[in-house]
Amino acid sequence: MNMKTVLILLLLALATIFALVCVLLTRGEKTTRCGSQAQDSLKSIHDEKSRVFADLTTEEMVQVVEYLKHSLGVHLEDASIAKPSNSCIYYLDVQLPTKMEILAFLDRGGNRPAREALAVVYFGDQPDPNVTEYVVGPLPDPSYHRDVTLRKFGRKLPYHSRPVTEREYQDLNVFIFQEFAKAPSFLKECCDYDGTNLATMTTAPRGFESGDRATWFVLFQNVIGSGFYVHPVGLEVLVNHSSLDTNQWKVAKVFYNGKYYEDMAHLERTFKQGNVKEIKVKKVQLENDFGSMKPRASFAAPGPLQYEPRGLRYSILDSHVVYQSWSFTFGMNVNTGPHLFDIRFNGERIVYELSLQEAVAIYGSNCPGGMVARFMDGSFGIGKFSYELVRGVDCPYSATYVDRYYLIESNIPKRNKNSFCLFEQDMSVPLRRHYSNYGSLYYGGIAKYALVLRSVSTLINYDYIWDFIFYQNGAMEVKVHATGYILSSFFVSRGTEHGNKVGEHTLGTIHNHLINYKVDLDVGGIKNSLVALDMEFEDVEAPWSKEHHIQRPKLVRNILALEDKAAFPLDGKVPRYLHFASNRENKWGHQRGYRIQIVSFAGDALPEASTMEKSLSWGRYKLAVTKRKEEEPTSTCIYNQNDPWEPTVTFANFIDNETIVSEDLVAWVSVGFLHVPHAEDIPNTVTVGNGVGFFLRPFNYFDVDPSVHSHDGVYFGHDQDMGSCDLTHISCLPKVAACSPALPPFSYSGFQNLTGP
Repeated sequence: MNMKTVLILLLLALATIFALVCVLLTRGEKTTRCGSQAQDSLKSIHDEKSRVFADLTTEEMVQVVEYLKHSLGVHLEDASIAKPSNSCIYYLDVQLPTKMEILAFLDRGGNRPAREALAVVYFGDQPDPNVTEYVVGPLPDPSYHRDVTLRKFGRKLPYHSRPVTEREYQDLNVFIFQEFAKAPSFLKECCDYDGTNLATMTTAPRGFESGDRATWFVLFQNVIGSGFYVHPVGLEVLVNHSSLDTNQWKVAKVFYNGKYYEDMAHLERTFKQGNVKEIKVKKVQLENDFGSMKPRASFAAPGPLQYEPRGLRYSILDSHVVYQSWSFTFGMNVNTGPHLFDIRFNGERIVYELSLQEAVAIYGSNCPGGMVARFMDGSFGIGKFSYELVRGVDCPYSATYVDRYYLIESNIPKRNKNSFCLFEQDMSVPLRRHYSNYGSLYYGGIAKYALVLRSVSTLINYDYIWDFIFYQNGAMEVKVHATGYILSSFFVSRGTEHGNKVGEHTLGTIHNHLINYKVDLDVGGIKNSLVALDMEFEDVEAPWSKEHHIQRPKLVRNILALEDKAAFPLDGKVPRYLHFASNRENKWGHQRGYRIQIVSFAGDALPEASTMEKSLSWGRYKLAVTKRKEEEPTSTCIYNQNDPWEPTVTFANFIDNETIVSEDLVAWVSVGFLHVPHAEDIPNTVTVGNGVGFFLRPFNYFDVDPSVHSHDGVYFGHDQDMGSCDLTHISCLPKVAACSPALPPFSYSGFQNLTGP
């Protein structure tokens, strides 16, 4: 037998062995797909009435735009191309009926309220330029509009308070780079400027007093495919753009490497005289960019993947969700982001409205851009910038993804595809459990599964992950994680007084995140009171031994009767138990209630001595409870950012010592964290340790923990057959989980609105 024949026989043998191994490995393997019987059984529970809360459809948006074009008596330019001196529709959103109208419809068989839209219009070409808010209806065929500005805000909206449009930012960018032509020698020396390699970053607010509209723009290296926010060049430019005539805009001040100059021409002259201390920054190369998010390691084995072995255990119809005992409706406000309505457990409403109100970042630096920055993200568009979620990273791969539609700065609606995700999550710790080795021998427990509704907003450099989590025991969790890029300053002398150095010329600047939520709890009805519980020690004689004393914990209970008593400063002490109590009692004679439990580690808000503090005065409080009023729908508004010195909405005015006993109450909850950037925030900030929020937990609301009725409970004794499917579903999981999840192909189209026509 020659060598060639031996080799052929060996190859055949190896092939045979390989085939046999494959057969053995796949033997008995099932290829069935996971069913969806649980989801199908929930569809009949959806409530058509929930559509009263629905966001505007694209058809409704188009109809409102056409109506306004023909009804306002002025030419409305498309906001995407409108100059400050033009009139245009800034944005549209749904205008909800009053709470009483909605409750009459939902609970008492009343008529469906008229469906209406809110339209915000910039009138830049009027003798008295202003912003006006209209309610337009009825939808789908509008026939009326009414100006609600004075009723809503008590005054006209000054034009200088309007949010900056993308077109205005584009014109500002053009203006700044035209001004750069006045300092060619300096820019070549400091930044190797070629007309394309610098990028601007806005700041806000825009001045020092009402009427100002002057913005500091910070210059960074224009790094493509990476976060330019960590590559400052040391140059910052203050532009006065208060004039409605863009030809009248001017540079009001220039800052470079710790020094101030009158304008770019002044900087150029001083540079040529040899009196500018320039620092030439190294051009960032993609292969060694410390701000790049490209993985430094090659792909290895994929991580764990969750799936539902019997299909989804929740159901969604339009924007209405049913999960176990829970049901709710959700949506997205183009400015303030996600909101939920009519949250029910076992059919009983617990929360009428749960909505994000504002996210603020207050910066510190010894450079002007970082020094003045107090970003109120609602004015930029928390909902507008809630882009498509990446399957398998932003949310579990098998989650349900939901599109949202919006109309802002355009006459054409746009879609943010897959901007919400919904999924059931194994929280990886028992909801409750006990192993008994004392007395009888048994084990009882229940896995902590929860339903998560999530969206993510990218506000320029920062990404906020908004979570609303529903547990089987009737508790809800509201949580936000911050990630994305830090906003940096150029490192100049004494920079470490305001942060940490994270690059050769990069200072990670200290900043405080503050997020505000509105929680309109209706616990056992709309008449609630706020009850505070805490503990104190009392010194008592031991009844059986009078000569000895015991320091005995005692429950202290107080009903907080007035709004002033229910406003807890951010840096003050809050009772450890605070709950909304109803007039109804549970089986044991206690008022049915829901507790608000806050998890936050925010830094200080602005001092009240600040001239702009009133614009975010909600930030004074960890929690404030007020009597609900239709004329106090939000804790702030989009106009506060650009006129914080005379704010359109001042939350502190809501707290006017009204009685809050047995009233319809609203809790305004603020959470946040102080962020001192450090080396590990490069390339960008991780979510670990950067999550804050609050819980809404039943407190004597039920007679017993309602999760006892969950199908996920496990119980067995020492003398039982733990392998029996009749005993516990967990023992049958290997058989049930043999189905294969039907995973959709990976795709992502989140750049379409940014790059498309």
